[in-house]
Amino acid sequence: MAMNYQDRIPNNVDLASDRTLQRALEHWQPEFLKWWQGMGPSDFQSSDVYLRTATSVDAKGWATYGHVRMPEYRWGIFLADPDPARRVGFGDEYGKDLWQQVPGEHRSTLRRLIVTQGDTEPASVEQQRLLGHSAPSLYDLRNLFQVNVEEGRHLWAMVYLLHGYFGRDGREEAEQLLERHSGSIDNPRILGTFNEPISDWLSFFMFTYFTDRDGKYQLKSLAESSFDPLARTCQFMLTEEAHHMFVGETGIGRVVKRCIELMKELGSEDPEAIRAAGAIDLPTIQRYLNFWFSSSLDLFGADTSSNAAAYFANGIKGRPDEGQYADHRELASTYDLEIPDGAGGVLAQGVPMRNAMNEVMRNSYVKDCEIGLTRWNRAIAKAGFSGNLTLPSTRFRRTIGSWANVPTDLRGTIIPQAQFEARKDEFLPTAADRAFVASLMQPVTEPGKMAGWIAPPDRGINSNALEYEYVRLA
Repeated sequence: MAMNYQDRIPNNVDLASDRTLQRALEHWQPEFLKWWQGMGPSDFQSSDVYLRTATSVDAKGWATYGHVRMPEYRWGIFLADPDPARRVGFGDEYGKDLWQQVPGEHRSTLRRLIVTQGDTEPASVEQQRLLGHSAPSLYDLRNLFQVNVEEGRHLWAMVYLLHGYFGRDGREEAEQLLERHSGSIDNPRILGTFNEPISDWLSFFMFTYFTDRDGKYQLKSLAESSFDPLARTCQFMLTEEAHHMFVGETGIGRVVKRCIELMKELGSEDPEAIRAAGAIDLPTIQRYLNFWFSSSLDLFGADTSSNAAAYFANGIKGRPDEGQYADHRELASTYDLEIPDGAGGVLAQGVPMRNAMNEVMRNSYVKDCEIGLTRWNRAIAKAGFSGNLTLPSTRFRRTIGSWANVPTDLRGTIIPQAQFEARKDEFLPTAADRAFVASLMQPVTEPGKMAGWIAPPDRGINSNALEYEYVRLA
């Protein structure tokens, strides 16, 4: 499917052949640009940023690079190429033809899923809109803006589906995607994690590692959908999402590396000594990790869910990488959950596999998160230090499901609420932690230079040197 960059809205869906849809999206476009100017990256709209722009849906050579002002970025609508051999891959309709239109009986469910996914995209841009003022380097500033423009394109992807397949209801939902705002008291974003402020770069790296990784798994499950336009949309979005997680993993890794450098230089693992030298200590990194990992877990939903069972049964939303499973119907299989017994203990409960689909996806996510920690811990151990970063239990600080509002320690052991409150500063970032991290957030705008609290990256972008002027500040 060729990409058309001549149209006002770049696309590979032959938008020009549907004049009604084209006019509707062209009417939405200025509203999107107005939102971008008001809620996108603050004070950098006239800067030239070295951005990649999608020019193909082929993962082997799908983008070009060049300096562009963000309001002039060529946001577009791109779907992965259709697979003629693909059939419904799971549930009661397994093996049947895919849906090219929305089945009436699944209309409201699909619309709700698309709206929820779409709502996260502008939300993260809004959460991050002030970060440019404290970027540790031009390299990082550019990566922030690359993430932002691609989240904007992912919004376009969902808006196309709403306009193209859901009529007036879809158009109204698309308008509301620009009316809700992250952190708004009166009209907040749909999911709580996307209303959390991101006011420092350690939080940004945690968000792109943990929360964008949740996005990866949500997109992978929707990429299995029997609704083919949704599946193909999400398949291409995953190509861009990989960079967002790369920013998070390498960002945290560079913060850890700088901490290690100073521990070596000082001959000490003392957090106060590391802070005094202008870097972020491992215990503070751990507390931030605890906060963002636990915040992201609830995005998968409850551990047992009739909605998840219905999504799977009806072919709407599958398991990520459904092809790796032997049973694509899961009519009789069960899943063992560990749930609180109400008396301070834990009991095992078998539930139908279909009802446990959220938990299956969450467990895959946790294993994926472990990969980064293994790399960071290997670097700590190689340097000869005893510190170790760990993921808290999936029971910790939950607000949805069987473990909602059950106080536990980081290992998942149930503790009295009073003990949890007394140990909260041990588990999660304190006001003093956030104030210290904020004090380090001073911008560095000279090409090739880096803030003292973070190590340089291993390489530049697209074979350019680290000293390259990735952002030309206006």
